[in-house]
Amino acid sequence: MNDTKYLEIIKAPVITEKSQLLKEAGQYTFKVDPRTNKTEVKQAIEKIFNVKVVSIKTINEKPKKRRVGRYTGLTNRSKKAIVKLAEGQTIDLG
Repeated sequence: MNDTKYLEIIKAPVITEKSQLLKEAGQYTFKVDPRTNKTEVKQAIEKIFNVKVVSIKTINEKPKKRRVGRYTGLTNRSKKAIVKLAEGQTIDLG
């Protein structure tokens, strides 16, 4: 895979209170492409951030119903990955 493919897999970091608590334990949360699997996410994180990934947990978020006026629809589905790094390694998210 080339580097642009890795950047398409990892969409953005998730910045919430819970993700900040996990960050202190060496776990980072990212929004990823819903079509990817754990192996692809691991390769992308290791290549982009130059770290060693120990484990990955993925969460599929189902679309939610939303309504705007008389029109109803669904939000886009998404996927999150919680990545645990090797001891002593960190990712600088800015």
